[in-house]
Formats: sequence, C-alpha cells, structure tokens
Amino acid sequence: MDVDRVAVREQAEAVLRRLAGEQARLREDQWRAIEALVVDKRRVLCVQRTGWGKSAVYFVATALLRALDAGPDDRSAGTGPTVIVSPLLALMRNQVESAARAGIRARTINSANLDEWDEITGEIHAGRVDVLLISPERLNNPDFRDSVLPQLAATTGLLVVDEAHCVSDWGHDFRPDYRRLRTFLANLPAGTPVLATTATANSRVTADVAEQLSTETRTVGAPVDDPGAQLSDALVLRGPLDRESLRLAVLDLPSPAHRLGWLADHLDQLPGSGIIYTLTVAAAGETAEFLRSRGYSVASYTGQDDDADRRAAEQDLLDNKIKALVATSALGMGFDKPDLGFVVHLGAPSSPIAYYQQVGRAGRAVEHAEVLLLPGVEDQAIWRYFASLAFPPEHQVRAVLDALPEDRPLSTAALEPIVDLRRTRLELMLKVLDVDGAVRRVRGGWLATGEPWHYDAERLRRVAQARTAEQQAMREYAATTGCRMEFLRRCLDDDGATRCGRCDRCAGPQYDADVSAPALAAAQAFLGRPGSEIMPKKMWPTGLATVGVSLRGKISPDEQALPGRAVGRLSDLGWGGRLRTLVGPEAADGPVPDDVAGAVIEVLKAWAHGDDRWAQRPVGVVAVGSAHRPRLVRSLAERIATVGRLPLLGEVPARDSAARDGGARGNSAQRVRALHDAFVIPDELVAALSGVTGPVLLVDDLVDSGWTMTMVSRLLRQAGAPGVLPLALAIAG
Repeated sequence: MDVDRVAVREQAEAVLRRLAGEQARLREDQWRAIEALVVDKRRVLCVQRTGWGKSAVYFVATALLRALDAGPDDRSAGTGPTVIVSPLLALMRNQVESAARAGIRARTINSANLDEWDEITGEIHAGRVDVLLISPERLNNPDFRDSVLPQLAATTGLLVVDEAHCVSDWGHDFRPDYRRLRTFLANLPAGTPVLATTATANSRVTADVAEQLSTETRTVGAPVDDPGAQLSDALVLRGPLDRESLRLAVLDLPSPAHRLGWLADHLDQLPGSGIIYTLTVAAAGETAEFLRSRGYSVASYTGQDDDADRRAAEQDLLDNKIKALVATSALGMGFDKPDLGFVVHLGAPSSPIAYYQQVGRAGRAVEHAEVLLLPGVEDQAIWRYFASLAFPPEHQVRAVLDALPEDRPLSTAALEPIVDLRRTRLELMLKVLDVDGAVRRVRGGWLATGEPWHYDAERLRRVAQARTAEQQAMREYAATTGCRMEFLRRCLDDDGATRCGRCDRCAGPQYDADVSAPALAAAQAFLGRPGSEIMPKKMWPTGLATVGVSLRGKISPDEQALPGRAVGRLSDLGWGGRLRTLVGPEAADGPVPDDVAGAVIEVLKAWAHGDDRWAQRPVGVVAVGSAHRPRLVRSLAERIATVGRLPLLGEVPARDSAARDGGARGNSAQRVRALHDAFVIPDELVAALSGVTGPVLLVDDLVDSGWTMTMVSRLLRQAGAPGVLPLALAIAG
C-alpha cells in the first residue's frame, strides 16, 4: 500500500508541536528517522549530539504508529506499544511528562513496582499503554525474561534502545545486560521498527551497534570488531557533534586543595546551576561537604545514595534550588536539564568519549555554558583501579563454568567461595556468559548450559588496548595547544570537526587558575583533617563450609573487633595521595614518616575526645605482622606506644607470607579461607594479654577487605584481650 509521506510528515509536525510548542519544527534527520520507522519499518541508529532531539523521534514515531489504521478513539487498532530500554529510568520522568502533553501514555516496569506488573500487563493488552519503559537489568531477570518478555516481543510496535553505545564492549560504558537485547531483537516479528540512539559513539562503536541492529549479516572477511568488517542494513543517521553553546577549558592546578580552593573562589561566578563531577564516591562527599562549609548550596549524588535522596537531589537541581550537584558518573545518561549552565570535572574521566558524554548535559537551552576540566595527578591511579575490574582471565572463567551444575542452580553468593572473584566482577562475568549462552540465569541462581564456549582472549586484548589509547587521548586533551572541541570531535570520528572559536585555546581563557590565600588555607585545613572509621565485620561470608572453613552466621560479639580508625582512604582528595606513596603497590618499605605519624596522633586524639570516642582508653599496642612493609608497621606501632605511653605488647605474625598475601585479594569468602589459621599468637603475647584490663590497639598499614583485622582481632579476643581497637594508616577504596 502506497503511503502519503507528505501527509505523514504533516502529522509528525503536529505531534512535535504538541510535544515542544508551536514553534517547533522537525530537523531533516529527525524526519528521516521517523519516516524510516513509521513508513518503511526499518531499523535506525541515530548518533546525534545531546540536545538534538532523539526523544522527540521516538515519541513522535510512537504517536504515529499507535494511530496507524486506528480511529480517533480506538488506539488499540494501531500497532503495539513502544518499548524503551534505558539505563536510567528515574531520569526520564521529565521526558514522560512532556510526552503526556502530546497524549502519549507511558508506564514503567521495574523492581520498585512489582505489585503493579499484572495491572500494567493488562493495560498493555487492552491497548491503553503507548510507551513501556524498562531497564536493561529487567531483560536479564528470570521471571521477566521467561513470562513477560516473549509476549512483549510479540506485541511491540517499536523498540527503542536508548544510550545504545552500552550495547558495544567498544563503547565507553559497556553494560552486559544490554547484550540481552540481541535475543529480544531476534524475537521481534518481521517488520518491527527499531530505533537505537546515542550521543557518544565513534566509528567503531557505530559499526558494532549497527551490525547488532541489522536483520542481515554479510561478513566480508575482516575481524568482527573491525569497523569495516560488517555491512548492515540498518539506517545510520550520524550528525555533527559540535555543541555551539559549550565553552571548553582546562585548568592545571597543583593539588586537590588548590582545586577545591578554586571552586570556593569561583563557583558563584559560573552561570546558573550545574554539575561538578568527581571520579570517586569519597571525592564527591568531600567536595560537597567543603563547598557547603564555604556557604554554597550543593548536594552530592552517587550510586551509593538512597534512591529517594538521589531523586530529591535531581529535583533540587532541576528547580535551581542548589548551585551544583556534586556527582559521580552515576549521574549521566538520561539526565535532562536544558538550562544547565556549567559542568566541572574534578579529575579527568579515562576516555574523551565518556568526558564528552558527561559535558553534553550542559548548554542545551542556553547561549553559553562553561565546561571546565581540573585534572589531578591521582587520576591515573583511579583509572588503573577501574581497569582492574575488567573481564577476568580464562582460568577464573573456566573455574566458574566447571563449578556450575546443569541441573541445580547456584547463587552468586554460593559461587563466591569457589572462585576467587569479588561479587561485582563475578556478576558481570556471569551476565556476559549468560548472553553468550554458556550459562543461564534462573530463579535461585545460575545453571551451566553445557554449550561450548570460547574465551576470546585476542578480542579482550584489543579492548584493553583501546582503553589504554583512550586514557592517552585524555592526557593529550588536557595538554593540547589546539582547539579542544575539535579534539573531542575527532575522538568521536566526527568528519566535520573544525576549530570552535570558543574554547580556551581558541579564544583565550575565561577563568584564571588563581586561588586566593583564604580559600586555599580553608581547603588545606579541610583536606588535612585525618580520620576515617573502620567498621567492624559482624557476619561471616556465606558458603565457607564449601572451602573447608567451619565458620558461619554472625561473628560472636566476644570475638568481634570494636570500631576502628584510619588516617584516610586511598581515594580521599586530602590524604589519599600521601597514603598511596606509603602503601600503594609500588611503595617501598621504611619507617613511618613524621607527617604521617603526626596525622595518626591527631586521629588518636580525636578518637579519645570526640563525640564518638572510644568507651575505654587502650592499655597496649599490638602490631600485625606484615610481609611487604614490616618496617612501616613496626615503626608505626612503636611511635604510637611511645607517644601514648603504652606498652608495645608484641606482634601477630603470619605463619607464612603466602597466607598473608592471600588475604589481600579476592572476594570475602576466599580471603577468609586464605587467612583462616594464617596467623599465630606468640606465647609471649598470650602472656602479655593475660593481665590486660582494657582494649588493645591493633596496628596495620592498610585495611583492604577488613578480614585481616577481623581474623587477628578474633585471635586476640580468644587469647584474652577484652577488646580490640583497629588502627591503620589507610583504607583501600
């Protein structure tokens, strides 16, 4: 049947006006995408800058498809609902409200509204839902995958994959749950249109995503990850990625204190309200606390915050009730505040593409927005940490596959004692194996499928090389003497990249790097405050019996450590850098430096006199035997004993260095297995403990998982110590 494309465009323009106002008009590529989806029933990939209007494409297409062949009051006669897969549903509320103005009805299925699933499913069947929003995690939920997804795939009128670069492990934010979309795509009825959207994809990611969207695969002989290897029948609409409102700049400041001081001096000069991105949760909290102490109205936003707190912080920023949201990358994709006036990064993301995705939040409906990068020397250590969480080596993957039965599911917690992987890394690996068909997630855990599986070491090596190249590009971005916008656009393979005329390299710096003496002094004093709490363990890891350790349930109160203290975390803006020089992987052993010893004494003073002071003053000092830094730990224990006028009761040595090392890696179950029976209390220390009447200070250099302190504290309590107060230089993370 011939379709009057002119009439369809007129309808599309009418829907857009209801969405965005009477002055709104479709961009040419917006119309091309809508036409391909609605008229030609094609699969489309839109790689367009933030603010271009990708959401308008799928909302307009939804309205037209739902009205197709339907009467004005009977939309159920048109196509089925649009299914939008998006990683951050909570941040799409403003889009859904806009869609409602165009008469588009949206519902969400997520883990927070399980009691509404049956009702929503009924509404879908009755044709009363135009848009169904789901997270990629829903696609891998066994109940949803098996009971909801097949019927949903059969009735979907339009599938939208938002932030589609997450599908590709070449993308800066690969998410294994997104790979489940391949199954969803395969089960769609022929002729179901599909729209994938992203603002950040270079040519390699674009080719990979387009190929995964394709209904045909025509391999021409090159490696699968080569951008030229596949020819796709998906329509790719790639526009110029320049953001004419953004004014990019880099400020090279010598220390975290200078960076916080600069913010304290200049935050009120930045236009409107905005986002301050940090690389770690600890840095977000510290930055927000310092800025509040300097009179600014700011809030923090991290993945560790409660959902209600995050929603409240988002709304305060949307309503301009705060000057800035200090956030980790947990705030990113999907957040829509058109009048966002600035984005500041305290620390550089590890990829120019990830950086461009985050700064793209700013300047969507304002003439000028300031984008400032304040890199730090500690950035590369943070990049290395996140890189260490990559897909595990083959022997660990094979250990998981060998451990999984085909007839009885094992939970992730049950697998932990068997394989030496932390929970987050283990879950990511299992999701990849699930998509690859080697395992299957079911109610109660995971099953092996028995299907052959190939460990693609060469591909993983090339992904790692790509990540290393991205880090180098980020260093080059900070140091470039050329146009910064042109640099970022070239990283995204934007053929139209030219000098922007706006950035600090093109037009000169808008802001200088000066920091006032009062602001710097305040930041130094704030960051110089030592002290972080070490929380005691209260439960043993599950499944220890599997590895021959007869510990389970709650740790007996008579064997627990008390709350402890450390100078700081390795990720702290203040003490983090200094502590990394002492306990980092490349640190040499030696006596505790005077400045760090002084910080330890300040921690002890605060611990003795603060609001959360210890219940009883310690009566002695005990050192943990260290395989790598014995001089550091021993000298620290000696300094504490001398200054505190306490007896140095002795040291708890490890039976061998291998056992001590085993406690520093892996998941909790594996650490307890390695540390169980690894330490011994010498007879002379047992004798010294027999006469103590109060808690002892247990001194170590680094608390990683916390299990070394837990196991040694348990031994000391069993040997007669009334209490154990852990004290360390640093906490990992």
